[in-house]
Parts: sequence; structure tokens; C-alpha cells
Amino acid sequence: MRIFDPHIHMTSRTTGDYEAMYAAGVRAVVEPSFWLGQPRTSPASFFDYFDSLLGWEPFRAAQYGITHHCTLALNPKEANDPRCTPVLDELPRYLAKDPVVAVGEIGYDSMTPAEDTALATQLQLAADHGLPALVHTPHRDKLTGLRRTLDVVRESALPCERVLLDHLNETTVAEARNSGAWLGFSVYPDTKMDEARMVALLKQHGTERILVNSAADWGKSDPLKTRKVGDAMLEAGFSDDDVDEVLWRNPVAFYALSGRLDLHLTQPEPLHEGNSILRGGE
Repeated sequence: MRIFDPHIHMTSRTTGDYEAMYAAGVRAVVEPSFWLGQPRTSPASFFDYFDSLLGWEPFRAAQYGITHHCTLALNPKEANDPRCTPVLDELPRYLAKDPVVAVGEIGYDSMTPAEDTALATQLQLAADHGLPALVHTPHRDKLTGLRRTLDVVRESALPCERVLLDHLNETTVAEARNSGAWLGFSVYPDTKMDEARMVALLKQHGTERILVNSAADWGKSDPLKTRKVGDAMLEAGFSDDDVDEVLWRNPVAFYALSGRLDLHLTQPEPLHEGNSILRGGE
């Protein structure tokens, strides 16, 4: 089973997670920029984080046989903090980098006017840079949030067909599919989808344009959830080809819209800017 996790926050994970993911079949990941838990107080902290997603994390992933791309954005939660919004002015120079395969995560957290502005601005940036967009649907009042998201997308220069609507569930999947967008589901302990619910949705709605991710981060999460969904699909009677479509071909097709997805992994360098993944000596 080959697996592409299209939404995982490896900054929050250990090298042991990379080892376990490779053993489970994960060969590619996309890491969206997101809220780190501790509020950031200046744009400079975003830029250091973006540089890490463009340099250190691809280096670290390559040590374990996994290709790493990223998506960059001002996330919805911090779009409400005026100390952070100058990030929008500097994003273009980062979006020009080859490892960036989408603008994201963008979207809504609390559905504020500031979030409206950040979403519209970053959809335009995606269109300007020829990139698709990874859109975070809110964790609360999801259907209202989805509808508000789609209103902004439809008013933008970015077609729905170049948008991945993430964190969907049973209440939002039908309207999301009708929009023509790609559909993302986060399988995450306790607070989002689980394997059984995901399999039920796949039985009802099919496998076309559906991506499954672990969204693993600093919270209670599991970087092997993609593999567990694949196993659950097989146990439920889906074919190997169905699993490959959901866990590999669909994320490849979506992020290939950027024109930058490169899944060829070369022999990794032993050092990144003079540092290795080893601590405490040679």
C-alpha cells in the first residue's frame, strides 16, 4: 500500500514518527502551515517557520525515504491578530518557492471579518501564482462555515476545481461535492472523523476527488491514520485500486495542479545548513 498524507504537521512530530510512517507505506507528505498553539506575536516568527517548512522538514523527511512538500499561508486563527496580518504582504516571495504546492491552510476559524479578508486575499494570491488552495473549514458550525467559504471562493479568481475543502464530515460532504471542489477528510482521534465513519462516507459518496489525511500535529493525533483507513477500506470490501485512488492518486492529482509536485526522492544530504538529525555527536 502506497500512501500520500496530504495534510500532516510534521514540525510537531518526531523522527520515530517518520520511521513508523515509512514502515506503514507513507512515501509522500504535504505539510500545511498552521497555528502552533502558542500565539505568534510578529511576522518574523512566521518567516522562520516558513523557512523550516521549505528546508529543514524536507531534509528530515528525506532521511526516512519520504518526500515532503508544503503549503504556506496566514492561518485563519491568526488572521484575527493585527500583529500577524503583515504576513500577507510578504507571502508572495515564499509562494514562488518550488516546494510550495498550494496556498494553505486558509479559510475560517471563528468566521470574522478579518478572516473574510485574509481568505479573499490569499485566494487571489493562489490565482496569481498558479497554485491551488487548501481551505480549512471551521471546527464549529461547519455547514455555515462551508457555505460562507464557498461564497468567497466563487467570488474569487480561483476556480472551485482548484480548491481542496478540508476537515469535512457528514454534514458538509454533499454540498462540498456539489461545488466541484476536491474533498478532504481529517481522520483524527476523538474530535474529527474516524476510520469507520470515513469508510461509510466512501461507500455513500465514492472515491472520486476524495483525499484522506491524518492532520497529525501537537494534539492528540496519530500519523498512521491514513494507513488505518486503507486497512479499514480493504476490510469493508474496497479494492486495492480504490485504496490507491484515495490514498495516493487523488492527492497526487490535486497537488500536481501546482505544476511543482516532485515525488522523485534523491539520496539525501547528510547535513542541512551544517546540522544533522543526530544530537549529541557524530
